[in-house]
Amino acid sequence: MTQLPSDADLPARILVVEDDPGMRTLLVRVLQGDGYRVRGVQDGREMWSALEASPADLIVLDVMLPGTNGLDLCRMLRRGGVGANGVPTPDTQTPVIMVSARGEELDRVLGLELGADDYVAKPFGHKELLARVRAVLRRGAGGTTTGSPGALRRETLKFAGWTLDLRRRELTDPSGSVVEISGAEHDLLASFLDNPQRVIGRDRLLELSRTRLGEVSDRSVDVLVSRLRRKLGEESDTLIRTVRGLGYIFTAPVERL
Repeated sequence: MTQLPSDADLPARILVVEDDPGMRTLLVRVLQGDGYRVRGVQDGREMWSALEASPADLIVLDVMLPGTNGLDLCRMLRRGGVGANGVPTPDTQTPVIMVSARGEELDRVLGLELGADDYVAKPFGHKELLARVRAVLRRGAGGTTTGSPGALRRETLKFAGWTLDLRRRELTDPSGSVVEISGAEHDLLASFLDNPQRVIGRDRLLELSRTRLGEVSDRSVDVLVSRLRRKLGEESDTLIRTVRGLGYIFTAPVERL
């Protein structure tokens, strides 16, 4: 008898909450084209109904929605609220990417403070959206970049005496001191730690991390790797080795706690 795959072996489930039919269809097609299981709904009421019917691994949530707006929905997701038909809903840590035509810094900060995992301003490119989706799924409960999207990922990674806390986004050196790193540097390091002792091409590194470096280019990756190496100190050239003509390899064993 053929054994059916468990949910952990299937692609991540994404719920798109967008009131504009054309944009909703476009988002669903782009995400489905990248292999995800996607549902699209038009407002908060349909969102609660969809979540009640089946959980999601990620919610792509528009800010400007009819009725309850995306910011309030994000707040309810994090703190509990009233769902479809007035039924109270428990709080959830399902990752949320907020999408809005309002790209002002205040709106982005408010969205992130309410518990969103990322904020994307319209208009945006398909590659940027997919990179952010992969990064958020990787950082949350979506699993590693190369494993199944439903697999739970441990939150602390150790290598060569260093520690990266994925939940706190905090890097600690072998002496126990915290080393400040940018979001792009954190995501790049997490990508290396998800794929230790494997050669990763520059284009793939840009996909795995959620960098905002403008055009995809070998030079932009090299600059970011150089910045990360400086943070890792004297042993960095050994930890992150350049493979001529191919990309980079993270050489140290990685322990997951």
